[in-house]
Amino acid sequence: MDLTGKTAIVTGAASGIGKAIAQALHAHGARIAAIDLDGAGAERVGAALGGFGARVDVTGEAALTRFINKVERTLGPVDIYVSNAGIGVTDGPGWGAGDAPNASWQACWDVNVMASVYAARHLARPMAARGGHFLITASAAGLLSQIGDAPYSATKAAAVAFAESLAITHGDEGLVVHCLCPEGVRTPLVEGVEGGAQGLSGYIEADEVAKAVLAAMAEKRFLITTHPNTVQYAAHKGADRDRWVAGMRKLRRQVMAANHGRPM
Repeated sequence: MDLTGKTAIVTGAASGIGKAIAQALHAHGARIAAIDLDGAGAERVGAALGGFGARVDVTGEAALTRFINKVERTLGPVDIYVSNAGIGVTDGPGWGAGDAPNASWQACWDVNVMASVYAARHLARPMAARGGHFLITASAAGLLSQIGDAPYSATKAAAVAFAESLAITHGDEGLVVHCLCPEGVRTPLVEGVEGGAQGLSGYIEADEVAKAVLAAMAEKRFLITTHPNTVQYAAHKGADRDRWVAGMRKLRRQVMAANHGRPM
């Protein structure tokens, strides 16, 4: 892809998947505006990639809108928006599906879902008019499930659903929507929970995810996966939901046995 002169905003860009996608976009010519709660990291990434960065809390619509306006004044209209910031909280220490506190549920909802809603509210229509790309980083957990983190699973499923709504509503207007659903990737998000089900297909590096993203953008493909079996698992789930749930219960028992009574 030739992205020369294109402007891209990447959230969660100071490290991991966000940083790798930002670097890949810049390698194809884009100027990067980077957002992260790690403001210093975002500033370094943005400055190194033809633009700038800042500490922005994507759960605040007003702050996010101000940053978008600054980007468009400074670098030009946004052509690519990568809504990548995300969090997980786990169900611990009780490990019941409803055990995570309300604050944790709300934080996951705000970061994993509403941050994309806020950006789309401001950018979907103008980006559609110029054939822009809007990418939401969901998770394979949004297609399947993440054992031991009900808030993450539920909100990533909502992120997939919102990406679908965005594509259905604005695709005919010209907006190209992508939904990134990786399995295990070596990022700060998985540090300390490597023994969970998310790594059963193996861990890959963030730059491999970025390559998959660029390929999907070139093909204007909606769903982006990183591991060969993800789509097959999702098909099995859709074909027989009862069998899928039973299989996941068995997997949970196996993971808990291997982790001394913890699901991750």
